[in-house]
Amino acid sequence: MKLYLLGGYIAASLLGATPAAAAPARPVPYWASISEDEARMRVGPSLDYPSNWIYRRRDLPVKVVQVLGLWRKVEDSDGTQGWMHVRLLSDTKTGVVTAPVAPLRESPSDGSRALFRAEKGVVGRLSSCSSGWCAFDVRGQRGFIRIGDMWGGAQ
Repeated sequence: MKLYLLGGYIAASLLGATPAAAAPARPVPYWASISEDEARMRVGPSLDYPSNWIYRRRDLPVKVVQVLGLWRKVEDSDGTQGWMHVRLLSDTKTGVVTAPVAPLRESPSDGSRALFRAEKGVVGRLSSCSSGWCAFDVRGQRGFIRIGDMWGGAQ
């Protein structure tokens, strides 16, 4: 029996165990973002399940709430949940503006000058989040956004 199990382990490792599959699981929930221009969310963790949503927005933030092999159960900013293959996701921290209009400020302070105004639905990359603010980059337009004005990797 031990020889059979060892043979199965060797066969599995030779048949393409990817680094993502072999890597230790991250504790859930955690933040990710969509890495492709088009990504299908499925009702179950397999290509055999139908798509319930097609996202056409690279960098859209999602919250990973469950891990099953190479599949991730994700939640979007509207609360919709479904399954995505790990290759469709990135560890890049992003956020989506949820306020009707959110000022992107020169520094992380309500008193600082507003550089830009981002409307609801604008997606940007996040960095250096602290004290209720994040650096927010929307295709090179950079400023600081209040964490309460967006949904994503800073929460």
